[in-house]
Amino acid sequence: MDALAIFVLALLWDLLLEEPPAKLHPVVWFGKLAGLFDSHYKRRSPALDFLAGMATALVVVAFAFFLSISPFFAPYPLNYALAVYLLKSSFAIRSLYEHIARTITDDIGEKRKAVSMIVSRDVGKLDKPHLNSASIESLAENLNDSVIAPLFYFLFFGLPGALIYRAVNTLDAMLGYRNERYEFFGKFSARLDDVLNFIPARLTVLLYLPLGGRRVFHYYRLARFKINSDKPIAVMSAVLGVWLEKPGVYRFPGRTPKNGDIKRALRVYWIVVAEWVVIVSLLLATGVCPCLSR
Repeated sequence: MDALAIFVLALLWDLLLEEPPAKLHPVVWFGKLAGLFDSHYKRRSPALDFLAGMATALVVVAFAFFLSISPFFAPYPLNYALAVYLLKSSFAIRSLYEHIARTITDDIGEKRKAVSMIVSRDVGKLDKPHLNSASIESLAENLNDSVIAPLFYFLFFGLPGALIYRAVNTLDAMLGYRNERYEFFGKFSARLDDVLNFIPARLTVLLYLPLGGRRVFHYYRLARFKINSDKPIAVMSAVLGVWLEKPGVYRFPGRTPKNGDIKRALRVYWIVVAEWVVIVSLLLATGVCPCLSR
Protein backbone atom coordinates (compact mmCIF):
# COMPACT_ATOMS: atom_id res chain seq x y z
CA MET A 1 0.00 0.00 0.00
CA ASP A 2 1.07 3.60 -0.65
CA ALA A 3 2.21 5.01 2.70
CA LEU A 4 2.18 8.63 1.52
CA ALA A 5 -1.42 8.41 0.29
CA ILE A 6 -2.50 6.78 3.55
CA PHE A 7 -0.76 9.49 5.57
CA VAL A 8 -2.24 12.36 3.54
CA LEU A 9 -5.77 10.96 3.77
CA ALA A 10 -5.40 10.32 7.51
CA LEU A 11 -4.11 13.86 7.95
CA LEU A 12 -7.04 15.35 6.02
CA TRP A 13 -9.45 13.28 8.10
CA ASP A 14 -7.85 14.56 11.30
CA LEU A 15 -7.95 18.22 10.24
CA LEU A 16 -11.33 18.33 8.52
CA LEU A 17 -13.53 15.74 10.23
CA GLU A 18 -14.53 14.77 13.74
CA GLU A 19 -12.75 12.14 15.83
CA PRO A 20 -14.04 8.58 15.32
CA PRO A 21 -16.86 7.65 17.74
CA ALA A 22 -15.54 6.46 21.10
CA LYS A 23 -17.04 3.00 20.64
CA LEU A 24 -15.09 2.59 17.39
CA HIS A 25 -11.84 4.23 18.45
CA PRO A 26 -8.83 1.88 18.79
CA VAL A 27 -7.34 4.00 21.59
CA VAL A 28 -10.55 3.51 23.58
CA TRP A 29 -10.27 -0.23 22.93
CA PHE A 30 -6.71 -0.24 24.28
CA GLY A 31 -7.89 1.59 27.38
CA LYS A 32 -10.83 -0.75 27.97
CA LEU A 33 -8.64 -3.82 27.58
CA ALA A 34 -6.07 -2.46 30.03
CA GLY A 35 -8.85 -1.42 32.41
CA LEU A 36 -10.33 -4.91 32.30
CA PHE A 37 -7.08 -6.47 33.52
CA ASP A 38 -6.54 -3.67 36.03
CA SER A 39 -9.97 -4.01 37.62
CA HIS A 40 -9.91 -7.81 37.89
CA TYR A 41 -6.37 -8.31 39.16
CA LYS A 42 -6.09 -8.15 42.97
CA ARG A 43 -2.73 -6.80 44.09
CA ARG A 44 -0.59 -9.40 45.84
CA SER A 45 3.15 -8.68 46.03
CA PRO A 46 5.62 -6.40 44.19
CA ALA A 47 6.95 -9.25 42.04
CA LEU A 48 3.56 -10.70 41.15
CA ASP A 49 2.09 -7.24 40.55
CA PHE A 50 4.95 -6.41 38.18
CA LEU A 51 4.48 -9.67 36.25
CA ALA A 52 0.73 -9.13 36.04
CA GLY A 53 1.26 -5.59 34.81
CA MET A 54 3.78 -6.79 32.24
CA ALA A 55 1.34 -9.45 31.01
CA THR A 56 -1.38 -6.79 30.75
CA ALA A 57 0.88 -4.54 28.67
CA LEU A 58 1.95 -7.38 26.38
CA VAL A 59 -1.65 -8.42 25.75
CA VAL A 60 -2.63 -4.84 24.83
CA VAL A 61 0.44 -4.47 22.60
CA ALA A 62 -0.33 -7.78 20.89
CA PHE A 63 -3.90 -6.63 20.29
CA ALA A 64 -2.58 -3.38 18.76
CA PHE A 65 -0.22 -5.33 16.51
CA PHE A 66 -2.90 -7.69 15.18
CA LEU A 67 -5.26 -4.75 14.67
CA SER A 68 -2.55 -2.90 12.74
CA ILE A 69 -1.96 -5.72 10.26
CA SER A 70 -5.67 -6.25 9.56
CA PRO A 71 -5.59 -4.03 6.42
CA PHE A 72 -3.16 -6.46 4.78
CA PHE A 73 -5.85 -9.15 4.87
CA ALA A 74 -8.68 -6.94 3.59
CA PRO A 75 -9.65 -6.70 -0.10
CA TYR A 76 -9.06 -3.55 -2.14
CA PRO A 77 -10.20 -0.78 -1.55
CA LEU A 78 -11.26 -1.72 1.99
CA ASN A 79 -7.61 -2.24 2.90
CA TYR A 80 -6.82 1.41 2.16
CA ALA A 81 -9.86 2.70 4.04
CA LEU A 82 -9.00 0.59 7.07
CA ALA A 83 -5.35 1.69 6.99
CA VAL A 84 -6.35 5.36 6.84
CA TYR A 85 -8.78 4.88 9.73
CA LEU A 86 -6.22 3.14 11.92
CA LEU A 87 -3.45 5.61 11.21
CA LYS A 88 -5.74 8.55 11.91
CA SER A 89 -6.66 6.99 15.26
CA SER A 90 -2.99 6.97 16.28
CA PHE A 91 -2.55 10.75 16.21
CA ALA A 92 -4.64 13.77 17.13
CA ILE A 93 -3.75 17.22 15.82
CA ARG A 94 -7.07 19.04 15.64
CA SER A 95 -8.58 17.59 18.82
CA LEU A 96 -5.50 18.53 20.86
CA TYR A 97 -5.78 22.09 19.58
CA GLU A 98 -9.47 22.20 20.47
CA HIS A 99 -8.92 20.88 24.01
CA ILE A 100 -6.24 23.49 24.70
CA ALA A 101 -8.23 26.31 23.10
CA ARG A 102 -11.06 25.68 25.59
CA THR A 103 -8.74 26.69 28.44
CA ILE A 104 -8.48 30.26 27.08
CA THR A 105 -11.01 31.97 29.32
CA ASP A 106 -11.01 34.57 32.10
CA ASP A 107 -13.59 32.60 34.08
CA ILE A 108 -11.46 30.63 36.54
CA GLY A 109 -14.21 28.06 37.09
CA GLU A 110 -14.48 27.33 33.37
CA LYS A 111 -10.69 27.35 33.08
CA ARG A 112 -10.35 24.80 35.90
CA LYS A 113 -12.95 22.59 34.27
CA ALA A 114 -11.22 22.75 30.88
CA VAL A 115 -7.75 22.16 32.32
CA SER A 116 -8.99 19.22 34.41
CA MET A 117 -9.91 17.50 31.14
CA ILE A 118 -6.31 17.51 29.89
CA VAL A 119 -4.11 17.01 32.97
CA SER A 120 -4.03 14.41 35.75
CA ARG A 121 -3.02 16.80 38.56
CA ASP A 122 -5.53 18.25 41.02
CA VAL A 123 -6.50 21.64 39.59
CA GLY A 124 -8.88 22.59 42.40
CA LYS A 125 -6.38 24.82 44.21
CA LEU A 126 -4.40 26.12 41.23
CA ASP A 127 -4.49 29.87 40.56
CA LYS A 128 -4.84 31.31 37.05
CA PRO A 129 -1.09 31.43 36.25
CA HIS A 130 -0.68 27.78 37.25
CA LEU A 131 -3.77 26.82 35.28
CA ASN A 132 -2.33 28.62 32.25
CA SER A 133 0.95 26.81 32.85
CA ALA A 134 -0.79 23.43 33.07
CA SER A 135 -2.57 24.08 29.78
CA ILE A 136 0.65 25.01 27.97
CA GLU A 137 2.52 22.08 29.54
CA SER A 138 -0.18 19.68 28.36
CA LEU A 139 0.01 21.10 24.84
CA ALA A 140 3.80 20.73 24.75
CA GLU A 141 3.84 17.20 26.14
CA ASN A 142 0.99 15.98 23.97
CA LEU A 143 2.52 17.52 20.87
CA ASN A 144 5.13 14.80 21.32
CA ASP A 145 2.80 12.03 22.48
CA SER A 146 -0.10 12.66 20.10
CA VAL A 147 1.63 13.93 16.96
CA ILE A 148 5.41 13.57 16.71
CA ALA A 149 5.89 10.12 18.26
CA PRO A 150 3.12 8.11 16.53
CA LEU A 151 4.12 9.46 13.12
CA PHE A 152 7.80 8.84 13.90
CA TYR A 153 7.01 5.17 14.46
CA PHE A 154 4.78 5.10 11.40
CA LEU A 155 7.75 6.27 9.32
CA PHE A 156 9.93 3.37 10.43
CA PHE A 157 7.48 0.58 11.19
CA GLY A 158 4.27 1.47 9.39
CA LEU A 159 0.87 0.96 11.00
CA PRO A 160 2.20 -1.54 13.58
CA GLY A 161 4.65 1.09 14.82
CA ALA A 162 2.03 3.83 15.10
CA LEU A 163 -0.61 1.70 16.83
CA ILE A 164 1.79 -0.08 19.17
CA TYR A 165 3.19 3.29 20.23
CA ARG A 166 -0.33 4.57 20.86
CA ALA A 167 -1.18 1.43 22.86
CA VAL A 168 1.92 1.83 25.05
CA ASN A 169 1.23 5.53 25.56
CA THR A 170 -2.34 4.68 26.60
CA LEU A 171 -1.06 2.05 29.03
CA ASP A 172 1.28 4.59 30.59
CA ALA A 173 -1.51 7.17 30.89
CA MET A 174 -3.73 4.63 32.68
CA LEU A 175 -1.27 2.60 34.73
CA GLY A 176 1.98 4.53 34.93
CA TYR A 177 1.50 6.18 38.31
CA ARG A 178 3.76 6.18 41.37
CA ASN A 179 1.15 5.21 43.93
CA GLU A 180 0.21 2.16 45.96
CA ARG A 181 -2.05 0.68 43.29
CA TYR A 182 0.21 1.14 40.27
CA GLU A 183 3.78 1.35 41.64
CA PHE A 184 4.55 -2.20 40.48
CA PHE A 185 1.55 -3.10 38.30
CA GLY A 186 2.18 -0.10 36.03
CA LYS A 187 5.98 -0.06 36.13
CA PHE A 188 6.52 -2.11 32.95
CA SER A 189 4.12 0.11 30.99
CA ALA A 190 5.77 3.27 32.30
CA ARG A 191 9.29 2.08 31.45
CA LEU A 192 8.23 0.88 28.00
CA ASP A 193 6.71 4.29 27.33
CA ASP A 194 9.98 5.91 28.46
CA VAL A 195 11.91 3.81 25.95
CA LEU A 196 9.59 4.55 23.04
CA ASN A 197 9.50 8.28 23.77
CA PHE A 198 13.26 8.74 24.20
CA ILE A 199 14.00 9.62 20.56
CA PRO A 200 10.70 11.39 19.70
CA ALA A 201 10.96 13.70 22.75
CA ARG A 202 14.38 14.88 21.62
CA LEU A 203 13.25 15.12 18.01
CA THR A 204 10.47 17.41 19.22
CA VAL A 205 13.11 19.62 20.83
CA LEU A 206 14.92 19.92 17.49
CA LEU A 207 11.72 21.04 15.77
CA TYR A 208 11.61 24.06 18.13
CA LEU A 209 15.08 25.24 17.10
CA PRO A 210 13.90 27.54 14.26
CA LEU A 211 11.69 29.31 16.82
CA GLY A 212 14.06 29.67 19.76
CA GLY A 213 17.65 29.09 18.66
CA ARG A 214 20.23 28.84 21.45
CA ARG A 215 17.58 29.46 24.12
CA VAL A 216 16.03 26.10 23.20
CA PHE A 217 19.29 24.29 23.95
CA HIS A 218 19.71 26.22 27.21
CA TYR A 219 16.27 25.21 28.47
CA TYR A 220 16.77 21.66 27.22
CA ARG A 221 19.78 21.40 29.53
CA LEU A 222 17.58 22.59 32.41
CA ALA A 223 15.17 19.68 31.81
CA ARG A 224 16.63 17.12 34.20
CA PHE A 225 13.50 16.22 36.13
CA LYS A 226 12.05 13.51 33.86
CA ILE A 227 13.46 11.14 31.25
CA ASN A 228 11.31 12.50 28.42
CA SER A 229 8.18 14.47 29.29
CA ASP A 230 9.90 17.61 30.59
CA LYS A 231 11.96 18.09 27.42
CA PRO A 232 9.14 19.38 25.15
CA ILE A 233 7.79 21.43 28.08
CA ALA A 234 11.17 23.06 28.67
CA VAL A 235 11.58 24.17 25.06
CA MET A 236 8.01 25.49 24.88
CA SER A 237 8.89 27.59 27.95
CA ALA A 238 12.02 28.78 26.12
CA VAL A 239 10.14 29.86 23.00
CA LEU A 240 7.32 31.61 24.88
CA GLY A 241 9.53 33.16 27.58
CA VAL A 242 7.12 32.16 30.35
CA TRP A 243 7.63 30.02 33.43
CA LEU A 244 6.07 26.58 33.31
CA GLU A 245 5.76 24.69 36.56
CA LYS A 246 4.36 21.52 37.99
CA PRO A 247 4.64 22.29 41.71
CA GLY A 248 7.03 19.95 43.46
CA VAL A 249 8.25 18.40 40.20
CA TYR A 250 9.79 21.02 37.87
CA ARG A 251 9.90 24.72 37.07
CA PHE A 252 11.34 26.48 34.03
CA PRO A 253 12.05 30.22 34.35
CA GLY A 254 10.28 33.11 32.66
CA ARG A 255 7.52 35.63 33.16
CA THR A 256 4.05 34.73 34.44
CA PRO A 257 1.95 32.83 31.83
CA LYS A 258 -1.30 34.50 30.80
CA ASN A 259 -4.25 33.67 28.55
CA GLY A 260 -2.48 35.31 25.64
CA ASP A 261 0.44 32.96 26.10
CA ILE A 262 -1.83 29.96 25.56
CA LYS A 263 -2.80 31.54 22.23
CA ARG A 264 0.88 32.04 21.41
CA ALA A 265 1.59 28.43 22.39
CA LEU A 266 -1.09 27.26 19.97
CA ARG A 267 0.57 29.26 17.17
CA VAL A 268 3.89 27.62 18.05
CA TYR A 269 2.08 24.28 18.03
CA TRP A 270 0.84 24.75 14.47
CA ILE A 271 4.30 25.77 13.26
CA VAL A 272 5.94 22.67 14.77
CA VAL A 273 3.14 20.44 13.45
CA ALA A 274 3.62 21.95 9.97
CA GLU A 275 7.36 21.29 10.13
CA TRP A 276 6.78 17.69 11.09
CA VAL A 277 4.08 17.10 8.46
CA VAL A 278 6.43 18.39 5.75
CA ILE A 279 9.28 16.18 6.99
CA VAL A 280 7.09 13.08 7.20
CA SER A 281 5.65 13.74 3.73
CA LEU A 282 9.08 14.19 2.17
CA LEU A 283 10.48 11.05 3.81
CA LEU A 284 7.50 8.99 2.67
CA ALA A 285 7.60 10.46 -0.84
CA THR A 286 11.30 9.74 -1.30
CA GLY A 287 11.15 6.30 0.27
CA VAL A 288 13.99 7.10 2.66
CA CYS A 289 12.25 5.40 5.59
CA PRO A 290 11.02 1.81 5.49
CA CYS A 291 7.26 1.83 5.87
CA LEU A 292 4.12 0.42 4.29
CA SER A 293 5.53 1.08 0.85
CA ARG A 294 7.99 -1.82 1.32
